[in-house]
Amino acid sequence: MHGLKNRVRKMIPDKESIGSNKGLRPIRHLLGRATLWSVNRKTVSLAVSIGLFAAFIPVPSQMLLAAIFAVWMKANLPISVATVWVSNPLTMGPMFYFCYKLGAWLLDLQLAAGEVEWSISWLSDNAGKIGYPFLLGCLVCSWVSAISGFVIVRVVWNFMVISKWKARQLRNRG
Repeated sequence: MHGLKNRVRKMIPDKESIGSNKGLRPIRHLLGRATLWSVNRKTVSLAVSIGLFAAFIPVPSQMLLAAIFAVWMKANLPISVATVWVSNPLTMGPMFYFCYKLGAWLLDLQLAAGEVEWSISWLSDNAGKIGYPFLLGCLVCSWVSAISGFVIVRVVWNFMVISKWKARQLRNRG
């Protein structure tokens, strides 16, 4: 487990490098919390959950949202911000289209494919029609992905701890 922890620690910035950033001076006191930088089962699973939740929220500042939640919930800050990048310029279109389709299915709404025009005027004219299913789909995907990410990290972490423990027992016997 220490090998994985050390690899994760090498990939994320440390609190000293973040704390020395002049733009972050007003919130430096918040960034000094040890839990925001620790790599353990609780902080990592919570960070992945926060990052996945924020990834499905259709706002332009998803990373800031994840950072605020990480500080508030005492999760690993760099991992929660990095996990948001599940939603990136390549994946955002398919993710949000799926969210819309899910919301439309949950609300039992139909939108014929021929009705869609890719223009700002069509979008503003139909915002009410597509907005509710889109937001409902985003909310459902946020919750499901956050809970799934939390559970998956916990299960994988426990599996790795148990595997390492069993390997150590076999080494000590032999």
